This record gives sequence, C-alpha cells and structure tokens, in this order.
Amino acid sequence: MAGCSDCLVRLSHFHLGTIAPLQSEFPFEWIYIRSIIEVSLYVSLVAVALSTLLSIPVALVLGFTEFRGKGFLRSVITTGMGFPSVVVGLSVLFLVSNQGPLGPLDLIFTTEAMILSQLVLATPVIMGVSLAAVSSVDQQVRDAAFAMGGTRLDVALVTIKEARYGLVTAVLAGFGRAISEIGSVLIVGGNIVGSDGESYTRTLTTAIRVEARNGQFDTAFLLGAILVVLVLLVNALVIRLGGTNGGYR
Repeated sequence: MAGCSDCLVRLSHFHLGTIAPLQSEFPFEWIYIRSIIEVSLYVSLVAVALSTLLSIPVALVLGFTEFRGKGFLRSVITTGMGFPSVVVGLSVLFLVSNQGPLGPLDLIFTTEAMILSQLVLATPVIMGVSLAAVSSVDQQVRDAAFAMGGTRLDVALVTIKEARYGLVTAVLAGFGRAISEIGSVLIVGGNIVGSDGESYTRTLTTAIRVEARNGQFDTAFLLGAILVVLVLLVNALVIRLGGTNGGYR
C-alpha cells in the first residue's frame, strides 16, 4: 500500500467518473468534449507514429531475408494482431507501477502510459499488414533493382514505393486499432478528468462508457458520433490512397 501512495495522491486531485456541473446553456460541456478529443488524438497519433517507425523496418527485414525461425516470428506477429487488450493493459500497468521496471519514471495514470499501451496493440497490426504488403511485391522488381546496380537500401526504397498503398493501409489499420481501444487505456490511464471538466487521461471510448453508465446519453451519442466520423475519415483516406476502385494500383 505504501508503494502506491503517490498514485493515491495523484488520483485525489481528480474526480473519477464525473465532470463538473454544466455552466452554459448548451447540453454539453465543450471543454470536456474538446479535451477528450485532444487526448484521444494525441495518444493514438503518437502511438501509431512510433509503431510505424518500428514496424515498417522490421517488415522490410522479414520480407527480404530468410532465416531460421522466420515462420515462427510471423506467427507471433499474426497472433499479436488479436491479442486481448486488457492483458496488454495489465502488463503495461505492472511495468509502469512502483513495483515495475519503469516505476521510477512515474508514468502510471498518464498519457505516456496510454501511448505505451496503444503502441503494443498497434504494432502487430501495422507490422503484419506491412509484411503482407512487402511480401506481395513481385520478386522481379527487386531483381531489376539489383541488376541496375542498386544497393540494399535502393531495393528497400523501390519495394516501399511499390508497396506504398499496402503500407498506408497498415498505418491506418493501426490507427483504427488504437483510436477504438478502451480496455488497456482504461487500466493504465485511470480515466481521469479534472474538477473543471478537463480530460487528463479520458478518451472518446472510455468517455462513452462512463456517460452511458451515468445516463448521459446525449453526451455519449455526441462522443460516439465523433468517433464514427474519425473512423469514416480513416476509411475514406484508405479508399482515396488505394485508387478510384478501392483497390491497390
């Protein structure tokens, strides 16, 4: 209990599961809505950006090289695409807790812990789809790049260009996985909202859950509509980049 005293002190500064009384004539507390959107986008975009920087190089290495255990590694990546989010959240919570290896960084119930959790969830998705895109590039394209005197870096760049639509799809799939997450961010973030209605670690998904349970269906539906719009924008971007027929060119 003593080891978690700083966590209790932190939580004591916030109202959990409630927001400040509405102070305007509007049916929604706009600072509450705005801050939730900002937290959701910040956490998801940073997590996906970091995951992309990690996943695409690994996908290129796996797509270009043959080594013992490659099939097993691909199976691990595929399995990770459907890994339970609550298990990820619990694992990350232990890592950032006072008893965990990242305890001294004081990350528990912060957006940084949420980013770490979403990074773990999004990486297998981005890596798996990227690997499929890279592997689908015709071997003749790589051979032609080598025949023209290209280095391994040149071949990698040519492969990225040929697989770019698949790579974009991978990134957007990872974003969809991250932005719709609820279990892990609820565990590691604490779903914290300040007394002024400002969200600290509450996201769109966790806010929908709270508002629905509190009977605030107007706010819950508004947040749900915002989440749906974000998802539709992501899908529209995939179709736009994938070609006029919705497929890869």
